[in-house]
Amino acid sequence: MQSTTIAESIPALEEFVNYLDKAYWEANKMDVKDSIYDCISAVMKELSELGKLSIQDHDLDYEPISTEFILAIRRLAEFRKFLDGNIVRAATVSKLDASISSIIALVTPRKED
Repeated sequence: MQSTTIAESIPALEEFVNYLDKAYWEANKMDVKDSIYDCISAVMKELSELGKLSIQDHDLDYEPISTEFILAIRRLAEFRKFLDGNIVRAATVSKLDASISSIIALVTPRKED
């Protein structure tokens, strides 16, 4: 199995930020908004670091760069649990849940067959 490249990871991270933004505006509690904002900040930091790379580096295997994003990844499973009761639209919850799965798959090392 091949690893995900940096070029393939950027659209997944951008999509994740978009769904987080929607969830932020639909969240019904301030502490939920704070958690979502924290996650948005971490992903934006990661995208900023990836943006500093040369275009020639985009075919390299992706691995998280920023400390903030690495810490946020550890909390994604817990973050996922409280989405359903705190985000208004079911479609947003569903899309965000799928996006979280993509991000977890992106950062999880794959075993070679």
